Amino acid sequence: MFNLTPDRFSDGGTFQSVDAAISQVRSMISEGADMIDIGAQSTRPMASRISVQQGLDRLTPVLEAVLGLPEAEGKIVSVDTFYSEVAAEAVSKGAHIVNDASAGQLDSNMFKVIADLKVPYIAMHMRGDLSTMKNSENLQYDNACKQVASELYLKVGEAEILGIPAWRMIIDPGLGFSKNREHNLEILMGLPNIQAEIGRKSLALSRAPILIGPS
Repeated sequence: MFNLTPDRFSDGGTFQSVDAAISQVRSMISEGADMIDIGAQSTRPMASRISVQQGLDRLTPVLEAVLGLPEAEGKIVSVDTFYSEVAAEAVSKGAHIVNDASAGQLDSNMFKVIADLKVPYIAMHMRGDLSTMKNSENLQYDNACKQVASELYLKVGEAEILGIPAWRMIIDPGLGFSKNREHNLEILMGLPNIQAEIGRKSLALSRAPILIGPS
């Protein structure tokens, strides 16, 4: 993954030009990457939310360039956004997957748009939004694995009702998002428990792949 922002904590400002982004993609592919995830919105705590138009302005030139690379032939290109309009435009340009850090919480149209687009959808667990996810109340867990699974199920269950089939969904427990170091470790050690907990609520969703995104 790389991010086209000036303020992301790990790579902010590094890949803002198309040439720099393309160089990074080529490097990732040469090192064996099968999937390239491109984001235009920083998701660090307290990051400012950019507009849909800002997201498109940052994303579109790089996405088009990446999809035109001969090296990218056969690779999966994912777009990281919580805006349904950005998702729709990115897929129209050729993106294969939509990766939504809010699991539909920050755009009420996202599930319907994804259902119409008929592309795989990554739903990530996060409490609150970018400005509140690290608030003390959002860091309270009695059992991180069980609660993350239950909260994620509510969102992916809603997505399924609105037309996204379980076989097109990927779940992400959201390491670092409304979680501290202890929660992250508990989740990493308890991934089978998360899948089992979701499986108790939905047989179809029990087969959803789990994506882990440490950064």
